[in-house]
Amino acid sequence: MKRTSRYWIISLLLGLIVWLGLPSCSYADSQLINSTEQITHVLNRLSFGPAPGDIERVKSMGVETYIQSQLHPETISESPKLTQKLAQLKTLNLTPVQIFNDYGPLPPKQQQKLTQKEKRAINRLMNKVVQETKQSRLLQAISSNKQLQEVMVDFWFNHFNISIKKGRVTRLWLGTYERDAIRPYVLGNFRDLLGATAHHPAMLFYLDNWLNTAPGSKGSRGRFKGLNENYARELMELHTLGVDGGYKQEDIVTLARIFTGWGIIRRRGDGSGFNFYANRHDNSDKIFLGVPIKGGGIAEGEKALDILVNHPSTARYLSYKLAQYFLADSPPETLVNRLTKRFQETNGNIRFVLGTLFDSPEFWDTNYYHSKFKTPYQYIISAARATGTDNPRFGRINGMLNQLGMPLFGCVTPDGYKNTKEAWLNPDGMMRRISFATPISRGGLSQGKSKNNRVESAQLMATLGNNLSPKTREIVANSPNNLQPALILGSPEMMQR
Repeated sequence: MKRTSRYWIISLLLGLIVWLGLPSCSYADSQLINSTEQITHVLNRLSFGPAPGDIERVKSMGVETYIQSQLHPETISESPKLTQKLAQLKTLNLTPVQIFNDYGPLPPKQQQKLTQKEKRAINRLMNKVVQETKQSRLLQAISSNKQLQEVMVDFWFNHFNISIKKGRVTRLWLGTYERDAIRPYVLGNFRDLLGATAHHPAMLFYLDNWLNTAPGSKGSRGRFKGLNENYARELMELHTLGVDGGYKQEDIVTLARIFTGWGIIRRRGDGSGFNFYANRHDNSDKIFLGVPIKGGGIAEGEKALDILVNHPSTARYLSYKLAQYFLADSPPETLVNRLTKRFQETNGNIRFVLGTLFDSPEFWDTNYYHSKFKTPYQYIISAARATGTDNPRFGRINGMLNQLGMPLFGCVTPDGYKNTKEAWLNPDGMMRRISFATPISRGGLSQGKSKNNRVESAQLMATLGNNLSPKTREIVANSPNNLQPALILGSPEMMQR
């Protein structure tokens, strides 16, 4: 690209950054979006954005049928090509114990005897697990026909976040955590999802509950020296009740006592990596959130999870987060109240809560159309889908996510990545997105020669539903043909969903 053209594009797109940063419109006047907008709306909210042919497919089957099919992914046939690619990722089907034995570090005494060459070989094995975990996520996010399921994997993984940066154990078990504790339950019952994350060794390691031991117990020795409140605190503050959920420090301590003995086993056991150590457990009677719990080993933890799921604060906290993710950064109180009621009526059935959300007048209100700013992950995945990427260049995609400040599985804090505009809309982030628009438009996300993957502007416009604003259309139309796809991918409309 000529230097003058590059400077012209940067100046132009800086103007678009300002446009994106303008205050949101007033919500005083309410009306429903039209039938054409409904199609792009559901594809932008229930999926990671339209892929070639999606607009026509939803138009043919009808918006309501599309929504119901996405709410029931078991009725959707998966792409054979995607299934075949996932089958090539050998570590995806191993249990946590198998992965630790086959790809993890050797016991300390054996490690001391290793040469540098042998240590590098073990690191390569561990890196293979991480690479296949990332490839699995990206392949499914980009190519799966069960798009709402993939959107909910993104939502719930951030809600129950664990970080690849915690250490070797978490790196090894990231894939099994997503596979076993997140994916099966993203549209099911919240109690099942909560229980699966609570039992998974990756979560127990990440939030240190594997070290949580009753003071003075028979198992209280070495590194297992006493109570560790990390998991108990985040279980209430982030996973269920919310920071204003009505609990006290006393409840955190009690919950930590309840979860003493919930730990991990790396090389033996049933393969799940979870183990309850009765000798580390505080078996005394307890009162948690005002509810008596009789000392009873592992059953105490299950009772505590029941209490948390059935608490009114949990219903409201999760309903707010879902409304924020799918509708607006500051969702209307009327919708949050309706979702809260639905959560309580259905005992935490996620599918039913989402069904209520997608059927609400707020969801179809023009004020919320194209009102959510994409996270870096949502932007890159939507760009890959829009450009028909079916054979991704994983290294390049991961590199872009790293540069945009959202490395896959890389959020260190347990609250996960934010999904609001405030967290991601800034000049540096926008300029990086814009700089990626040109290589993406030239097929840079696909393996193989870029010239074979170039995107035509007319095709890209059709894929996205021809929903660019008059101003963006004018800018694109007055630009050289070879720059038009990049301008579309760097437009304000592409940054929002």
